[in-house]
Amino acid sequence: MKQPLLLVVLSFCIFSQYTIAQGVATEPEKYTAHNKGKFYFYWGGNRESYTRSDIHFKGEGYDFTVQNAKADDKPKGWNIDYINPSRLTIPQTNFRIGYFISDHYNISLGFDHMKYVMRTGQTANIDGTINLPEGHPGYVYNGTYKGTPTVLTEDFLDFEHTDGLNYLNTEFNRVDDISKLFCIANTDIFQVNITEGVGAGILYPRTNAKVLGMKRNDEFHVAGFGVSAKAGINLTFLKYFFVTGEIKGGYIDMYDVRTTHKGPDRADHRFGFLQRVIAFGGIFRI
Repeated sequence: MKQPLLLVVLSFCIFSQYTIAQGVATEPEKYTAHNKGKFYFYWGGNRESYTRSDIHFKGEGYDFTVQNAKADDKPKGWNIDYINPSRLTIPQTNFRIGYFISDHYNISLGFDHMKYVMRTGQTANIDGTINLPEGHPGYVYNGTYKGTPTVLTEDFLDFEHTDGLNYLNTEFNRVDDISKLFCIANTDIFQVNITEGVGAGILYPRTNAKVLGMKRNDEFHVAGFGVSAKAGINLTFLKYFFVTGEIKGGYIDMYDVRTTHKGPDRADHRFGFLQRVIAFGGIFRI
């Protein structure tokens, strides 16, 4: 009697395991399980901080350096301009489009529209010479400067990249799904990823400068290059939509900045930046 009962129990166990295995095998794969072959894009805003920098100005009749100049960004705050097509360059914005070459790695192209404003009214040490002809608006500043503390008034020097500090760059990024750490079972509903990346590109500003009272140059121009690295967190909703937050730091070398309406007049400076980004986007297969 015991043997037939044992056979029944064993048969039931084997059948149950087979049924479960079949169920697992036939469960459809989640869209978020793999990234290879997907495209993504995002649009958002940023805030920046900058290191102090020495800014060298050179032109006909002047050649001087502002030492350890302080600068800030120019935030717009929460504003409809972020989605107004006619005013997209007014706030500080980020746009990026990328493609996953594997489940974890992607390459992307992006446009970081930052703003750099040298603090007007600060006192900075100046080295160099100013020797302008009488009648020139900057004539009153003629002299030899040897680490001379000078107040940077608007009449003496107004210098900013507010149209803006445009960093056109390419990045190589890694993405890792960490949803399991938060006990998230269905990543097609909600997924948590961490991201890291490195990038490089060119600076293409339209500089707003008033040097010694002269009219500014008002043209976009390739002024230098930059390199950067970033880390962030990505929250994906309903498979296709996400919000991402990033911390991005880097180094910018602007060795050819156009400053005035006179063609040869130039400035150059090098500085570090730290950018905080919040952006919204989508991820999809074509």
